[in-house]
Amino acid sequence: MVAEISKGLEDVFIKTTTLTNIDGIKGILRYRGYDINDLVEHGTYEEVIYLMIYGSLPTKEQLNTLKEKMKKHYNISSDLLNILAKLPKNADAIGMLEVAFSVLASGEVDYKWKPDADKEKAIELIAKSLSIVANIYRIKEGLPVKNAVIKESYAETFLNVCFDKPVPKEFVNVMDKALILYADHEVPASTTAALVVSSTLTDMASSIVAGLAALKGPLHGGAAEAAFKQFIDIGNVNNVDSWFNKHVLENKERLMGFGHRVYKTTDPRSKIFKRFSETFSKYNKEVDRYYQIASKLENLATNEFSHKGIFANTDFYSGIVYYGLGFAPYMPTPLFALSRVTGWLAHVMEYVEEQERIIRPRAIYVGIDRRDYVPIDKR
Repeated sequence: MVAEISKGLEDVFIKTTTLTNIDGIKGILRYRGYDINDLVEHGTYEEVIYLMIYGSLPTKEQLNTLKEKMKKHYNISSDLLNILAKLPKNADAIGMLEVAFSVLASGEVDYKWKPDADKEKAIELIAKSLSIVANIYRIKEGLPVKNAVIKESYAETFLNVCFDKPVPKEFVNVMDKALILYADHEVPASTTAALVVSSTLTDMASSIVAGLAALKGPLHGGAAEAAFKQFIDIGNVNNVDSWFNKHVLENKERLMGFGHRVYKTTDPRSKIFKRFSETFSKYNKEVDRYYQIASKLENLATNEFSHKGIFANTDFYSGIVYYGLGFAPYMPTPLFALSRVTGWLAHVMEYVEEQERIIRPRAIYVGIDRRDYVPIDKR
């Protein structure tokens, strides 16, 4: 029997899941059966956290209990804050996140996986992610590190730590929805990396470090930042045609934020981020400039590549939304990570607790069959 290799593990199934269902042909995304559009329209990020970790949408009492648990863990130790503060201002933001979660992992000695305790640990790490990401932003912006002043929601608390001022309710709402949109997406590269690591029965924080390392690459989490940089490079809507012809059609450069391994139609998350971008564009001239560039570029690319099943993905417009919220262009990937910690932890718990087996694939050897060792003085 001749073994077949699936490059990039395309269409290789590594686990069963009750978490996220994607129909790439119809453009459907559901978390535990709930359509992403319904969750964004009616839900909150805290409800989605509860859904992913505990398996159902919470009652009011369960939601309040979750919020109280998270509030106890929002703040991080002064030691961790000091470590982050000593990192260079120009350090890579995801690299800084790796440092933070490595510090948390260093405190986990002989971690034992137990379902009830695992859920508590997951909630703790999701909560701590808020102060970690917010303070990385503050460090890179030259601001002093600080712990959170607790607000009503996860999104509001996060934005207030980042910006040192009250944030408009409309911004809090958009941040909350963005967190929902990036919470999970089945088993992309970062989740797979976290699964491989967790299958060894290491601790959760170490699994997050693995997910972050995979997320750092421009073909995964870095795609939103790269897509936004394209819009900056184009500069003006009048330059879109010439830029597209030169870079994409002539030079065959990758159009960031376009195409997806699973979706063969427009990513449903992209439609929502586009709507938020359009809303911000009505109040912010800079956002409007980037929105107009992105919209025209999407039309050109869709006309050119739709017959191949290549459409805009979630990263195409999300960078514009984050920019509209007030974040610098380097922040889309850390903000992706802030949300995706929920999905990573939900998947690793599901795998370790229900399908426990170390992930150990094979490789097909294609090298020289056998060689005789020759002493170094005779080579």
